[in-house]
Formats: sequence, C-alpha cells, structure tokens
Amino acid sequence: METHDTSSLAVRPEGAPSDSDDRKTLLQRAVSSCVYVFERVMPDPFVIVILLTVMVAVLALIFAPKGTPDVILSGWYKGIFGIFTFAFQMVLVLVTGYALASAPLIKAGLRSVSRLAVGPTSAVLLVFGVGAAATFLNWGFGLVIGALLSKQVARQVKVDFAWLVAAAYSSWVLWAFTGMSSSIALSIASPGNPLNIVEKHTHVAVPLSQTVFTSWNLLGGVAAMILIPVVFILMRPADRDVIAADAKLLEAEEKKLEEAVEPRNKTVAGMLDRSRLCAMVFVLAGAVYLATQWVRHGVSLDINAVIFIFLLAGLCLHGSPRRYVGAVTEAAKVTGPMLLQYPFYGGIMGIMGATALDETVAHAYIHVASGSTLPFLSYLASGVITLFIPSGGGHWAVQGPFTIPAAMQLGASLPGTSMAIAAGEMAGSLLQPFWAIPVVAIAGVGVQRVLGFTLVIFLTAGSLLGFLYLFVVPGWTGG
Repeated sequence: METHDTSSLAVRPEGAPSDSDDRKTLLQRAVSSCVYVFERVMPDPFVIVILLTVMVAVLALIFAPKGTPDVILSGWYKGIFGIFTFAFQMVLVLVTGYALASAPLIKAGLRSVSRLAVGPTSAVLLVFGVGAAATFLNWGFGLVIGALLSKQVARQVKVDFAWLVAAAYSSWVLWAFTGMSSSIALSIASPGNPLNIVEKHTHVAVPLSQTVFTSWNLLGGVAAMILIPVVFILMRPADRDVIAADAKLLEAEEKKLEEAVEPRNKTVAGMLDRSRLCAMVFVLAGAVYLATQWVRHGVSLDINAVIFIFLLAGLCLHGSPRRYVGAVTEAAKVTGPMLLQYPFYGGIMGIMGATALDETVAHAYIHVASGSTLPFLSYLASGVITLFIPSGGGHWAVQGPFTIPAAMQLGASLPGTSMAIAAGEMAGSLLQPFWAIPVVAIAGVGVQRVLGFTLVIFLTAGSLLGFLYLFVVPGWTGG
C-alpha cells in the first residue's frame, strides 16, 4: 500500500523497513523537524505576500517619515502596476528557458546525464552540479534544467524527491553572486543602465572582472559549491522519512506531454504546424538581426537579448511551431503563481519607496557601520530585504541607492559592498518561496517540504558567506 504526498508525483511506501529515531543522526532529526514545521505551518506563497504587504504597511505607518495611510496606499497601487514590464520580462525568461530545456535534444541529453546517478549520493551531486553549471550561464535556464533533471533522476533512483529538488533549487540560488547573469553585477557593469547606481555616483562602470570574477567572490562561490552538496549528503532523509517520486507517474506525465505537443493531424494545417521551414523563418531573421547588431555595436547580453536568444534556440531545437507552442503552453502553466505574486511584490517595493521606509532602514544600520563592516551589514540587510522583494533588479533598486553612497562615505569597497548585497539575496532566496514556485511546479512536489531542506542550507551556507563578507572581503578589497 502507498500513501501520496501533497504532490501527485511523490509517494511514501507504507510498512517498509525504517530506521528508528535513535538511529538518525542529529542533523537528520533536525531536518525532519524543519520539514515537519514547514509542511504544517507555512501557508501558500500568495498568503505570504499578503502578510508581508501588511507587515511593511504597518512598519511604514510607524517608522517611515512619509508613512501616512494615503502615501502607503498610493505607493502600493503604483508599485503594483509599475513593475509590470519587468515582471513580464522575468516570466518570459522562465517560459523561454523552460521551452528550450524541454526540447527533444536537451531532454535526451538530460536522460543520458541522469544515468550517471546510481544512488542517493551520486543523484544529489549530479543534480546540484548540472544545475549550478546551467545557472552560471543563465539563471532562467538553470532554474528549469535543475527541476527537469531532478525528474529524470527520480525515475531511476529511489530517493526523497523533495530533498533532490531542494538540491536543484539550492544550486540555482548561487546565480545571484557567482553567475554571469547576476542582476546586480550586470547592472553596475552596464554603462547607462538605469540601475547602475555606482556609475551615477562615480561616473565609472564596474566590470565583471571586479565583481563576479574576482578571486574573493570566486572563493565564496567555490566554498559554497563544496559545502552545500556535503550538507545535502549529511541531511539525506532516513529511510522511514523518504517520500520518493512515482516513476510510473513521471513516465506517464512525459508521454502525455509528447502526445499533446505532437498531434497526429494530416491536414494541410497540420503539415504547416509541424513544418520546420515555418519555424526557421523566425530563427534566421532573429539570428541575422543579432549578428548585425553585435557586429555594429559589440556583443551585448541584456535581459531582452537573453529572452530573444532563448526564443530562437527553442524554436530551432523543437523544430516546428506546433511543438514550440506546446512547450510554451506547458511552461505557462508553472508561471501562474508568479504572474499573480510579482505585482504584489512590486506593491511592497512601492510602499517602501514612497514612504522612505527603505531610507529609514538604511540609516538604522549605516550609523553603526564602518568601512570594514559595511559589506557584512549590507549582506545581512540584503537577506532581510529579499524576503520582501525577491526580484534581483527590484531589490537592487531599493537597497543600492542608500548603500552605495554609504560605501563611498565610509571608504568601503564598492564592488565588495555590491556583491555582498548579491550574496545576501542568494541567502534570502533559500527562505523566500517566490522563486521556488516554478521549480516545484515543474518538478511536481510541495514547496513547503522543499523549503524545509533549504532552511538548513540557509543556516550553513548563509553563515559561510557572512564570515566571508565580515572577515575576508574587507581585507582583500582594502575596505
């Protein structure tokens, strides 16, 4: 007999031999408690954004210099609608990334790679490593690849599915400060970018060689990439607690998707739907445009270019308009919660900006900071702000304007302080369910159970990065 988890893809066998509680390690018992609490206490992520909005409004009313009810409501309303363009861009990154990752060639590659997993340890190392590599190239691609690979691995190895998906998500959060698509690093590296707050104060952009690719940042990234898999191995659920994926359901789901995107239609319309020539019209036109722009102005990868490249690559690899439409349709199903929640996080951002609550928070910690401690305090503040504003760009728009002037006044390293904010965003994302939503939707597992595992990573990897920005970075950068 089997009992099903809240997800239709995960099952726990009843009556199977299990370890007694006294045979569990201390870490396994702690993780079991975390998972138990998250599954029973944590509400739906949309409820969380409602509670956060109320909390920010109350704090603004009490502490913000402009925290009147009228300003709070107007800032909330403007924030909701002011984030639409950016929110749609973020959703398109995820949708086009999902469509690309679900192309037959990519899926075949994931199946081949998944065969390297022969047990729980190799499974979690494989999912984490591949997810981190894909994320380094682009966060949207890595977010999807980790979830899809988890499903492939779960079909072959009996392992706790949420534990595996949590490893994929943990590898993704590294993008904020080690990936080439780090929003903060790219913002301050792009001359003329509206979010290049460093340039506005110094008239100089900060290249990636001074942020993402510095020795101290790579040191933190490598240390995190070693520590996180080790912690996952140590906290692997005991046999009695394992909720494995149902391999038959996973296989049936994949077969159903194949049938949905490739209907047997022999009409003229059906032939056009499956025509590679129709797809190549857009692919060639887009490739010519990009090549022309890059020859004239140099290679540039802003958010629009990334979306466009994902779109063209997805069309090319799917081979027909019908298959690509089917892939995008499936991708759209997992973005529904994001479409609903993103505007309300924009509302939180609007309240903080309109009431000057962000400046109040800034002054509270800048008064106790020095040039050597500002990166660490910025890291701590960033982790808290991420809980309220889970968007990298939106997060930087709130924290950057008061942190960079403080860094200049205190003589702290501008690159070090900026990347401390990026690292804090990474740590906070391990507790903020917003970006975990598409991952768990793709994988088919409950977000509460996944965050029960990432809480442990937050405590361990978050402490490691805190040590880095408190003791290592100030000395390394001369802050």
